Amino acid sequence: MKKKALVLAISAALLGALVGCGNSTQETTAAQSQETAAEVEASATAAEEAAETEASEGESSEAAEGGEAEALAEPVDVKIGASITPHAEILNYAKDALAEKGVNIEVVEFTDYVLPNTALENGELQANYFQHKPYMDQFNVEKGTHLVSAGVIHYEPFGIFAGSKADLGEIAEGDQIAVPNDTTNEARALLLLEAQGLITLKEDAGLTATKQDIVENPMNLDIVELESAQISKSLQSVAFAVMNGNYAIQAGYKPTDALAIEDAESVGAQTYGNVIAVKEGTENEPWVKVLVDVLHSEDVADWMNETYEGAVVPLD
Repeated sequence: MKKKALVLAISAALLGALVGCGNSTQETTAAQSQETAAEVEASATAAEEAAETEASEGESSEAAEGGEAEALAEPVDVKIGASITPHAEILNYAKDALAEKGVNIEVVEFTDYVLPNTALENGELQANYFQHKPYMDQFNVEKGTHLVSAGVIHYEPFGIFAGSKADLGEIAEGDQIAVPNDTTNEARALLLLEAQGLITLKEDAGLTATKQDIVENPMNLDIVELESAQISKSLQSVAFAVMNGNYAIQAGYKPTDALAIEDAESVGAQTYGNVIAVKEGTENEPWVKVLVDVLHSEDVADWMNETYEGAVVPLD
């Protein structure tokens, strides 16, 4: 059911965007093939039948493939770092369900993409939730940290938003466009600009593209690299801005406000799912499985869809 909800949510976000989602305590994916609604329903039915069979035989649901994690024998206390929106909000919504399974979480809010990773590396946190895997992997390389993904939770569509100009049709020679200044998110922003025909990147630039990889810029657009959290605060000083989903939400924007948004089949949509990150060696701890399972639950997925209206798309 969650995969079906994902397909519907992405479709809704993209339809809304036709009008025109990990990095300050930041963020954000996951490559997942879409299934048909019939396949999703068939999978859900099979899983339910398997769980019912096991229950009748007196076996635990944990024994079934894909079964939910059992409640912990002894409660554990866990500190999780998160961006304020939507990550901390999602965790706080799930807090009661986690407590019922023995995982008591304290959500520590951050406003940048560096501190939650260094705090996780040095043991001040046991997990964090704000970033996508490409950013985490790059951070590991650059900072020598040892962080791994315990599970992909959601995807936030990247969008182009109006700054001093209200429509992409008004774009003019030399206009400034703000993009995130960290490697993975800058590449994602540039790929979206390329998809709109505004620039052309080197053929092999891919997910490491920077503005130095722009090979065609017919309107001599000025690509302004800003720290992600500052972009929404600088909108009126640039013509347009490409924003991370979580910062767009914080600034009060929805996918329907975007002048253009990532296509569901784009590299960004298929790659940049936001993950629960933990220190390498702890990814198989029982509390980690409980945390990821609860965040993958239908209840949490429904809450994301209703609360963020397509700006946050649950993944499993």
